Amino acid sequence: MMVYSSLLSSLVLLSCCLEESAVAFSSTNNNAPPRPSTKASSSTPPLLTFPLTQVVSDIDDTLKSSGGVQVAGVNLGGIDVQYERGDFYPGVFQFMWELSLHPVTVNQRHYDDNFYDKDSAFSLQLSPPTVAVLTARAEEFKAALEIKDGSKLAKALRRTGELSDVNPTKEWGIGPVLYGSVSEWIIQDRKGLRKFNNFERLIEQDPTGQILQYVYVGDTGELDQEAGETMLREYPEVVKAVFLHVVSSDPPSSYPPS
Repeated sequence: MMVYSSLLSSLVLLSCCLEESAVAFSSTNNNAPPRPSTKASSSTPPLLTFPLTQVVSDIDDTLKSSGGVQVAGVNLGGIDVQYERGDFYPGVFQFMWELSLHPVTVNQRHYDDNFYDKDSAFSLQLSPPTVAVLTARAEEFKAALEIKDGSKLAKALRRTGELSDVNPTKEWGIGPVLYGSVSEWIIQDRKGLRKFNNFERLIEQDPTGQILQYVYVGDTGELDQEAGETMLREYPEVVKAVFLHVVSSDPPSSYPPS
């Protein structure tokens, strides 16, 4: 398991290149795991040489700061006060894009080196898989807390893919979203278990791990570590890595160190 701080996330973890691969998945229902869209005849080479990588992420205090706001003594999304509420953490979208993109590049390079035929009508077209979201936000409050395609968060992720110098795409961004419930807001200790249970729902899209493998990104504030450790312990064949964003309920001083 690896831990990263807000300002250094994109610099420290981009060195952790993965040696597997990723393809695009699409879903018209953000609450359901996406299904693969791959069509090839028996005369074409295999589309994937390596498993795919789907980034699975928390939102509050992982992608954007909760600001440490509380309601009736209960944290409203997280504990982090290093950034203002709603601020996106520097480098986090690029970090997730690189994790998603690298396997696509590996698969395409392998195809070009071993199967490419300029006279063939078949060509390998891959896009990075969308980011799956495991959030503690209560599904009962979905009307107010739903992560919509037109939200600032979704637009920021999508823009990262659109502006990439390598394999730019408009298709990358928020994918399936699996919510928590009010019970986890009341009994905070259940948040880690709920996220793990939602992860088990997510991997039903490919339980063999032959198409998709996963990288989980969370934070140290609300039992994401418990969820990540359980994922690694129960599904080591498909969970490739867990990254945790170090958050703090104390105002920033010189943290992270300059």
